[in-house]
Amino acid sequence: MNEWNRTDLTAFLDREATGLVYFYTPMCGTCQVASKMLQVIEQLVELEMGKMNLNFYPDLANEFEIESVPCLLFVDAGKVRETLYAFQSVPFLLEKIKQHIS
Repeated sequence: MNEWNRTDLTAFLDREATGLVYFYTPMCGTCQVASKMLQVIEQLVELEMGKMNLNFYPDLANEFEIESVPCLLFVDAGKVRETLYAFQSVPFLLEKIKQHIS
């Protein structure tokens, strides 16, 4: 999964793309586990995904109302459809992707 900056995120949303945006912080242990799950997901589905270190974008935490990390935004047609904090398992994430991403 590629590390995105503000320009990448804006371009993704402006072109009304569909995919996942993952917010994390490097010192978060739960984020490290979530990152590994998303690496597996990336191999199983063809879906645009980006990750962003929330330490560098505190304004995005306000904009997207992010309460904690790890945080996964399900984006469909450029709009956030769901915000997920509890990743649970790879099968759980795959089911969520099927539900929210057309």
